[in-house]
Amino acid sequence: MDAIPSGSRRRHVSASLLANAISSFDYTTNLAEISHPLNTAYMAPLVDFEKQSLLVSACSIAFNPLFWNIVARQGFPNLLSLLPFPIRCDKTNTRKPNKKNKIKEYHHKLLTNLFGGNSRRACYALAATIFSLGLLRDWLYKSAIQEQPSHPILLTPFSRLAAFILLASGNILVLSSTWALGITGTFLGDYFGILMDRIVTGFPFNVCGAPMYWGSTMSFLGTALLLGKPAGILITAWVYFVYCLALRYEDPFTAAIYAKRDRERAASGGAVKKQI
Repeated sequence: MDAIPSGSRRRHVSASLLANAISSFDYTTNLAEISHPLNTAYMAPLVDFEKQSLLVSACSIAFNPLFWNIVARQGFPNLLSLLPFPIRCDKTNTRKPNKKNKIKEYHHKLLTNLFGGNSRRACYALAATIFSLGLLRDWLYKSAIQEQPSHPILLTPFSRLAAFILLASGNILVLSSTWALGITGTFLGDYFGILMDRIVTGFPFNVCGAPMYWGSTMSFLGTALLLGKPAGILITAWVYFVYCLALRYEDPFTAAIYAKRDRERAASGGAVKKQI
């Protein structure tokens, strides 16, 4: 038998390799990758709900405002009253709620008594606790979303730019509101009877009514965009919902405290005028 020329042998081997490559090619998966290398990333799940860290982060976010309102007021909030729509369990009971009962926990002074009657020390202790819980909440949030899948849309330069803007703006709102209110004004000093002389109307309160809450929400969203995590956006929506409920609970209570102070000032002023 004549030997196969070297050139023909090489062509024969190349044809065999090409045939094997074509036969082993998986058209169902590889064609999608060739047409668009990011397709597999787009088809990946946006949020991995099987990660327990995501639930832990969501619980810590809900726990913090619930904790400081319960501790500062020594009363559990009526969660049904926080909903944006009314719920009446008893159609026959049409009595209006007793406003005195609404703020009775404010008068218990449990924390103040624990600190020997010093309301300022009690407020500082609560402030340190709230601040520590906030650090823990932020760490749990960042740890949770780092375990979540990323998405290419959130990894673009525009997304990173938006993240930096949100983080900078959010921190400005939080820090400037703390500066304007002080420690006691920021950390529920009015619940301890430590009231400010007048309502702060300058920056950042001329931008939004609750700069501490909305600045924090912006920081959550900025972190989600910076890391490119859709789960972070979902958690940010949860943060927004929790803070909206907290404001529905806190704002009327704070308004009642300052209204009471104003009535007492007006009454004392009237008494002085009568004496003169």
